[in-house]
Amino acid sequence: MVDNVRVIVHIVAFITYIYSLYYSLRYIGQGDEHYVYLFTYRGFGGKFKFLTFLNVLMQTVYFGLSIMNDLKGSHAKPSDGGQKSKLQSFLDVYLAALVYPVGVFVVMTFWGIYAVDRELVYPKKLDELIPQWLNHTMHSTVLPFLLIEKIVVYHEYPTRRRGMSILLAFALLYLCWILWIAYYANIWVYPVLAVMEAHQRAIFIGILCVFFLTIYMVGESLNKAIWRKELAVKRNQGVQQRKKSKKVS
Repeated sequence: MVDNVRVIVHIVAFITYIYSLYYSLRYIGQGDEHYVYLFTYRGFGGKFKFLTFLNVLMQTVYFGLSIMNDLKGSHAKPSDGGQKSKLQSFLDVYLAALVYPVGVFVVMTFWGIYAVDRELVYPKKLDELIPQWLNHTMHSTVLPFLLIEKIVVYHEYPTRRRGMSILLAFALLYLCWILWIAYYANIWVYPVLAVMEAHQRAIFIGILCVFFLTIYMVGESLNKAIWRKELAVKRNQGVQQRKKSKKVS
């Protein structure tokens, strides 16, 4: 039963995201842009300026690889003593360090700023450009898909140092990207940054980085709570392995 639910979730999520990407790339543009082109929003960087778009790409890749793992990989858990495939190990790190924290970050920051002043993150003019279903696919359904994934699929988190390092590296790269766009093309990707002074931007970005790390730790704690029995088995296996190593030595 669990296997069936897992496969269904992966297929539904993948189809949802792949169609959203197709629709966005094919139909969503501005003015006289040619919709068949990948860079359909005017300005330097096209849609690759937006964390929302990068996140949907990330989610699509994750759930696509999850389907491959369902078919050819493994879903080994400590209690069944199975051997993890390389793909399963990669997905564990990919979800923990990027897919989950970036996905949750996009949902919470978007709707948080939207509730204060939507013009700072999603101006009303976009309602004429982007269908409501696509807006919710990119900014709402991400969270329930990720929470269901955590419940139905066992994941082993990497060490906190490794996971946070990967996340912070991604955040730094994206920050450099949007600052370069602001400098080179005089475009602030997000209107909220345009209305701030330099010191306010620095404080705002610092708060967002802390929020990123908080999401990571909450995700890690949630994973421990959901899979506490499996993690207890893993700890016991580790203790037994260390005892055997001491006897051998």
